[in-house]
Amino acid sequence: MSMKLSRLVGILSLALIVTGCSTVPKEYRDPRDPWQAYNRAMFKFNTDFDNAFIKPAAKGYRAITPEPVDRSITNFFSNLSDLTSAVNNVLQFKLSRAGSDLGRFAVNTTAGVLGLFDVASNLGLSSYKEDFGQTLGYWGFGSGPFFVIPVLGPSSVRDTFGLAGDVALDPLFSISEDKVYWGLVSLRLVDHRADLLDAEEILDEAALDRYAFVRDAFLQRREYLVHDGNPPSAADDEAFFWDDEPAED
Repeated sequence: MSMKLSRLVGILSLALIVTGCSTVPKEYRDPRDPWQAYNRAMFKFNTDFDNAFIKPAAKGYRAITPEPVDRSITNFFSNLSDLTSAVNNVLQFKLSRAGSDLGRFAVNTTAGVLGLFDVASNLGLSSYKEDFGQTLGYWGFGSGPFFVIPVLGPSSVRDTFGLAGDVALDPLFSISEDKVYWGLVSLRLVDHRADLLDAEEILDEAALDRYAFVRDAFLQRREYLVHDGNPPSAADDEAFFWDDEPAED
């Protein structure tokens, strides 16, 4: 089995495990979170893992990385995501947004030196971030139950399946050398985690139940993104496979 295929198989296997990881107990309180016992345990594991490994790496990264370099690294990975966003915008028939994302990718990859500099924003080309989970939502797939992915964090059944599409569309996925691939994936993770350090302090001060706060914020944000900032007033939280009509552009 090729290394690229094994990466995809791993993600798809996780998605299939999600759908059968638990039976729904009669006494659960939140219809969005029927697997709460598992989710809370995994949330704690992820928090401990983050505190032991990822957060220290992010703090060290921030301490030694000059701000212009940090910004360029963030720009580099954001530029790659513009390409995958363009594909998802096409799949959602948001062609003008897809064109803007493709334009950004072309400009920043060339004039912006492989995306290290965000030249496109200065030219008025906006970024419209979309992922495969949002595309599934556009086509009517409900989010399904909330699910905490080991290490990766909060998700849903729909977004966990969508993760396979995100991996396949990721330009980094085309890298055949595993050391280079995982090195760049790790750098992206640490760079993203460093950007969240300040927000984490606010979360710790504001949330009495950190798990519930993260869950609710995640689900609300995903609904907001799927519906392009205009979610329905009464979303059907229990929808699993087919939800409403496709979202409008």
